[in-house]
Amino acid sequence: MIPAQFEYIAPPTVEEAVVALSEAGEDAKVMAGGQSLLPVLRMRLADPGTVVDLGRIAELSGVREDGDALVIGAMTTHHDVLRDPLVQQHAKLLALTTRTVADPQVRHRGTLGGSLAHADPAGDLPAPALVLDAEMVLAGPSGRRVVPAAEFFVDYFTTALEPDELLVEVRMPKWTGWSAHYEKFNRVAQAWSIVGVAAAVRVSGGTIAEARIGLTNMGPTPIRARGVEQALVGQPATAEAVRAAARHATEGTSPAADASADVDYREHLAEVLTGRAVLAAAGG
Repeated sequence: MIPAQFEYIAPPTVEEAVVALSEAGEDAKVMAGGQSLLPVLRMRLADPGTVVDLGRIAELSGVREDGDALVIGAMTTHHDVLRDPLVQQHAKLLALTTRTVADPQVRHRGTLGGSLAHADPAGDLPAPALVLDAEMVLAGPSGRRVVPAAEFFVDYFTTALEPDELLVEVRMPKWTGWSAHYEKFNRVAQAWSIVGVAAAVRVSGGTIAEARIGLTNMGPTPIRARGVEQALVGQPATAEAVRAAARHATEGTSPAADASADVDYREHLAEVLTGRAVLAAAGG
């Protein structure tokens, strides 16, 4: 199907992009890598009057250090994120999760910021963003503001972004020395997660000293599995201890039933995948 007609704008700077969005109003869509937007336009599930393409804004791409923080431009592709040495060293969980996103073709075009701003509950990257205490830097007519990941994801496909704002960069503390793993269950290769678990742990002398667990597709937004985290701390990094802690995985969740899984099955997957993710992280 051919998309409906719209005005196409590709500004070279963040400031011009913000102006374009402000002038277009709520009838505008932002295009980053286009991997989510273009299929929706083709099926005419969205009919924007204006599409603002961020592809020409060079300052939105790349990874850098800023003291104790890691800063990733919103237009940095998945391909570049997972191969960046700074990400691999200081945000291993993000690199490992990004490796599971779709296929190489999509990873070469799709972007970190686009995935986060899309806020699909089945998307893989919001959960590690939550686990790693990421902060979203948003640019709008009044300047820039910073929104923690815990406040950025609001509901299904809904974020704290205002219609005239852009996500320009993602900042997070350096998690150097932490082990990590992302465990994902999907029916076929390249499909969305039915359930995913992002785990980051710090093991000392065979004991789990700290643990941070995030769940994908167990509610309208990513969820921290606080009960699991609390149950893991101080426990030996053994299969028995981890399985016992993983029984808390469904606490505070609200999974939906759909064509892929009912609620009971998602809850079962959350417990099993949490155990696998933590064991894999603690072992590596």
